Amino acid sequence: MIELLDPSLQMWLTFAIIGGAIIFYAMDHIPLEITSLGVISSLLLMFHFLPYYGSDGQLLLDMKMLLSGFADPALISILGLLVIGQGMVQTGALETPARILIKHGINYPRRVVLFCLLVVMLISAFLNNTPVVVIFIPILSMLMDKIGKPASQVLMPLSFVAILGGMSTLIGSSTNLLVAGAYKTHTGKDIGFFDFTVPGLFMMGLGLVYVLAIAPKLLPKTTAENGKAQQMSGKQFIVQIDLVEGNSLIGKSSIAGMFPDLSGMTTRLIQRDEKTFLPPFDDITLREGDAVILATTRRTLTEKIAKTPSLMKGALTSLSADGTEDQSQDTSKRQQIAEVIVAPASRLDGRTLEQVGFHLQGGCKVIGIQRRSRMIRTSIDDIRLEAGDVLMVVGTASQIIALRTNRDVLLMEWSTSEVPVKSDSWKALAIFGAVVSAAATGIVPIPITATAGAFLMIVSGCLNIRQASRAVDRRIFLLIGAALAMGASLQATGGASYLAHYMIEFLSGGGVVVLLSAFFLMIAILTNVLSNNATAVLFTPIAINLATELNVDPMIFVTAVIFAANCSFATPMGYQTNLLVMGPANYKFSDFMRVGIPLIVILWIGYSLFAPWYYGLY
Repeated sequence: MIELLDPSLQMWLTFAIIGGAIIFYAMDHIPLEITSLGVISSLLLMFHFLPYYGSDGQLLLDMKMLLSGFADPALISILGLLVIGQGMVQTGALETPARILIKHGINYPRRVVLFCLLVVMLISAFLNNTPVVVIFIPILSMLMDKIGKPASQVLMPLSFVAILGGMSTLIGSSTNLLVAGAYKTHTGKDIGFFDFTVPGLFMMGLGLVYVLAIAPKLLPKTTAENGKAQQMSGKQFIVQIDLVEGNSLIGKSSIAGMFPDLSGMTTRLIQRDEKTFLPPFDDITLREGDAVILATTRRTLTEKIAKTPSLMKGALTSLSADGTEDQSQDTSKRQQIAEVIVAPASRLDGRTLEQVGFHLQGGCKVIGIQRRSRMIRTSIDDIRLEAGDVLMVVGTASQIIALRTNRDVLLMEWSTSEVPVKSDSWKALAIFGAVVSAAATGIVPIPITATAGAFLMIVSGCLNIRQASRAVDRRIFLLIGAALAMGASLQATGGASYLAHYMIEFLSGGGVVVLLSAFFLMIAILTNVLSNNATAVLFTPIAINLATELNVDPMIFVTAVIFAANCSFATPMGYQTNLLVMGPANYKFSDFMRVGIPLIVILWIGYSLFAPWYYGLY
């Protein structure tokens, strides 16, 4: 029934390495990258000194096969899609759809999130779910950011509902198609488009209830990235906008004592020659030469600059190498914003920004100041700097880096970020749309579209090399390489077939219902260690032979393979969409185990009760 290789030392050592890897991944005491490198190194050393040969004397596993995961098309797809997603975020291309969602759902955020998850689940039943998840990651991330919630609360559910949606139709996932292909090869029969839709809908409904009702209580409430973002966005800076020719504020009038173009910011005063206007600003029209002093967070200011670069006309002008103002940088293009602290014994201590010319040594321009003790209501020109003041500065990448050697200030490395360039958003949207369309329709394979899309994001100016490289998560790179190496070892040494054989032998007296339930559980466990596609291909012929021996319809066990192989919830390498959300939400390996294992158990119990009733096995 099952082609079984004799147990070997290599097989037992492979079991030990996989078991150790899962334990170390789950513990999180050792960085995931180190565990992955340890797994790969262990397998390479083992099969070098203990080569594994087949019955015909042919080497079944070599170094090239163990390292092939680093060139796997799935890995290339994920890395390329991460770069494309970074381009969408960097250019602010999804601000408009996110703003529409927020406008209509700010009072009902749960309803908006539920709507998005249901849409993803529905679409995933008929389209490849990877591009669907790629579309919604930045939208939901931005939505959660706007309502003050961490993205980690919604991105794992996004991946899970996409996987659940793919269970309901033949084309819902590549796993389903592989099972159908193997089934036809062994039986000559086709699996219809909706042949397993009824049990699929049951599994979807069961999973959705868990994702909406239980998973949020198990998900991490915050992440390191979220905490960093809040740290960067929560502080109020005093910022002065000098209205020079071309500034978009010139000619704008106050409405009800406020300026609509400065929404989200607090206008503290307006300086016009020797006259000072304090709030409320009734019947005031801004003129060229005015100085508008604002209190605002860095995030709000950055968003305003990205949306309307002329708002800071003249302010985003750093110094060129010869000490003159570089007018070519008078937009947010190629500009970075960072924060520095005035150091003790700094030459800036006691001097005003006007006295230092608003520029730091190296060319960066100071555009804002934040003082912990109080918020000063005066022109930024008149504020005397003190040790401990935080300055918001703008400059090119090289100018920001030069601040590291400036003894007058301390650069806060985490604070550096690029100013989004909204003028590039149409390019990013066009590239993104082309990639998703080509991938969804199957005109071009996803690895090719993702690679080409990442290339176009860079050459079109939506991203620079530094931004693109930051989007590539080394944890994902090493995790996939290690996972595929473990999967290849388990298959080559016959470990998976060995487990299946002895499980069937052990439960052979328990009847069809017990065997079906145990078969589902074993595949659901292995699909999180092997790839879901490898599990599907491996167990489809086993399912057919097992059903034949038990004298039942093979489709009963084949559908068990489809549903169980799709239960890739407990590990990030279990499915592509898990890896896609891992980086943006900064999930740990243990987060997937904590949230995914209960879902697998619920689906296993649900299938064990529903399938025998549906297929008339009782």
